[in-house]
Amino acid sequence: MRILAVSDRVLDQLYCSDVRYKYPDIDLIIGCGDLPFYYLEFLVSALDSALVYVLGNHDGGPQYTADGKTLTKAQGGTDVHKRVINQGGLLIAGLEGSMRYRPNARQMYTESEMLWNVLTMIPHLMWNRRRYGRSLDILVTHSPPFQIHDGQDIAHTGFKVFRSVMKWFRPKFLLHGHMHVYRNDVPKVTEFHQTKVINVYPYRVFEYDSL
Repeated sequence: MRILAVSDRVLDQLYCSDVRYKYPDIDLIIGCGDLPFYYLEFLVSALDSALVYVLGNHDGGPQYTADGKTLTKAQGGTDVHKRVINQGGLLIAGLEGSMRYRPNARQMYTESEMLWNVLTMIPHLMWNRRRYGRSLDILVTHSPPFQIHDGQDIAHTGFKVFRSVMKWFRPKFLLHGHMHVYRNDVPKVTEFHQTKVINVYPYRVFEYDSL
């Protein structure tokens, strides 16, 4: 399965009429947050691919297009926050948002709130293990795990519970955004137990079985 993962930034090289020529045979688009719905919808239509996504900490409330439309979700896609789904044979779960740095803000969570989000998914993950012999293939998040690709300030501190999810349920990949990396010497791929943690900012194309 060929996957295009995107986060945090609209790219001209993707938001263009010949994107399908540049990136052929994309089977699945994964959105890791802080992207306008119109951009995700464009990619779904232009690439004729399925979409799963989570929201980022800046994805607050409805979004408005230049022609006056109000968007509350990405049409043609599935918001996988606190959900576990089977998408084309891949077991995918999602967790939106960042560490809480403003009270009552959308898509921001304390560590204990994020732990509760994870706990709501555990029954389905355990059911997957019984049915498929594995719990999870890809965990889609906006923020990184604690001390893996994260920052020093509270807004960019990763979640400790993501490390526990990787230990307990052994996804092959954890894909995240949120961390805007521009230097080549900053790691964007890290192995943690049996999981490849990948910062996809601003995009990444890979074959599920080969990365």
